[in-house]
Amino acid sequence: MKTVRKKSTARPSPARLSGRSPPRPIAIGAGGAKFGELVKLRVRLAEADETLRAIRSGEVDAVMGIGKQGAQVFTLEGAGHAYRMLIESMNEGALTLTGDKMILYANHCFARMVKCPLEQVTGNSFFRFLALADQTTLRSRMKQAAKAGDKIQLLLKISDGSRLPVQISVRELVKDSSNRVVIGMVVTDMTESRRTEEELRALTQRVVQVQEAERGRVALELHDHITQLLCAVVFRSQALVGKLSARNEPAKKEALELRELLGQAADEVERISRNLRPSVLDQLGLDAVLRETCTEFAQRTGVTVQLECVPLAERMAADTELTLYRILQEALKNVEQHARARQVIVSLTRPGGFVQLTIRDDGIGFAPDRRATGRKGRAGLGLLSIRERATYVRGMLTVKSVRRAGTEIEVRIPVGENSAGKSNPPH
Repeated sequence: MKTVRKKSTARPSPARLSGRSPPRPIAIGAGGAKFGELVKLRVRLAEADETLRAIRSGEVDAVMGIGKQGAQVFTLEGAGHAYRMLIESMNEGALTLTGDKMILYANHCFARMVKCPLEQVTGNSFFRFLALADQTTLRSRMKQAAKAGDKIQLLLKISDGSRLPVQISVRELVKDSSNRVVIGMVVTDMTESRRTEEELRALTQRVVQVQEAERGRVALELHDHITQLLCAVVFRSQALVGKLSARNEPAKKEALELRELLGQAADEVERISRNLRPSVLDQLGLDAVLRETCTEFAQRTGVTVQLECVPLAERMAADTELTLYRILQEALKNVEQHARARQVIVSLTRPGGFVQLTIRDDGIGFAPDRRATGRKGRAGLGLLSIRERATYVRGMLTVKSVRRAGTEIEVRIPVGENSAGKSNPPH
């Protein structure tokens, strides 16, 4: 190796890197020849170390070697990139990798992320900065991600032993002159994003708690005051009907119709109160309130509802039971307003350490990947509400739907020792 062509840098370079020949050692005395060879070997070793350092730190564009075929220039991967300054000024990590995930180039931002000198990053495997589980995840998704430009969330191993949540965007770049695959990667620090998500989730949980407390208060007011008042009016109207003589038939008929309307109003208020906070849930448990809800929905809409509910040996956490009830409410509301279904199947099971609620209908379906909008162009909140409630209790929501083939909503919520036996709050 004779010459290394350098880019402009403030760092001084050894004589061999700048094109100057090193001083030749002078042999003196009887062992001078051997001593001279040793000195030259040490100089060449120091030159090789400095060359490797310059390559790893990105100070070198090309290396020229002199062999049997004469002088040859080897251009380094990523060298001479027109956008190097832009990449170096990014607030995200930027990498180029070989097909076997060796780092050809890394910007300073990525080196700061992993708290490692840049010269120790370049030339190493990217897997060095991943935990074993994330290495497996990356291997399984890398090929598809590189072609489709996918995004993968992982944890980077930092030199101080900590973990950094990141999102990597992967894209397969053009192949080099040796027909080798070069992969481009952008690494985004997700620490602030995760913190914001946690704050929003905590805010959502607080909103749900306040909403449920307010619903309980309103339900109590309706049951203890409005419903009682309407019942009293119904009894008074019945007494009035009895006092009207048979000769005043039109007035008596009108009073009977008035009593019927008052009775319907009392029933509707009681239904609203029960939906706001069902006393059956607190007193009899989840399976009882699911049966009552399905029966009421079928009678009111004419849609056939089939309930398949496994026996629940013990009560679950109050939040879990209430969440499942609210999700069923919202799903049936969507069926009533949008699905045009003739049949709904509701099933409650306990697979492993989970409780699973599934609602299937035979309606018109929809495209799950498209954002549903209401009549006035506003985004529909049904599925969003279900997803937020499932997240509130660490659950997972899956929605499957095909146009003209119905919809299936599946919610899985973890349950365990801490989930059972908790008393339900009063309403």
